[in-house]
Amino acid sequence: MKFMLLIYNDGTLLDSLPPDQPDAMMRECLAHADELKHTGHLIESRMLADADQAKAVRIRNGRTTTTDGPFAEAKEVLGGFNLIEAEDIEEAVRIAAEFPWARTGCVEVRPVEDIEAVRQRVGGSGASAAR
Repeated sequence: MKFMLLIYNDGTLLDSLPPDQPDAMMRECLAHADELKHTGHLIESRMLADADQAKAVRIRNGRTTTTDGPFAEAKEVLGGFNLIEAEDIEEAVRIAAEFPWARTGCVEVRPVEDIEAVRQRVGGSGASAAR
């Protein structure tokens, strides 16, 4: 099964660490990702740019609005993701707990849906329609 590990960090907790600690945590993260890649668990891993470079787009009542970044009151900000392959959610949670960011934020573990099955169910573009 595929799982998305969404990495959230609390900037206050990161800022309170000794100056060399964030880089040490990043090295730990990269080593963990390398091991997961080697064992065939890691499919994709990406780090996101800082939240102050983000835009949020919403359409309400036909009106499009664009705002800067995530909401300011958000304590934890999405910083990256890892797409993994795991036997079940328990293994995915074990893998997530090994990322250092669980200590300064949260690693959300979410099963990934099969988009082709959804496409078939809703009759989406490219789906072979049953007649």
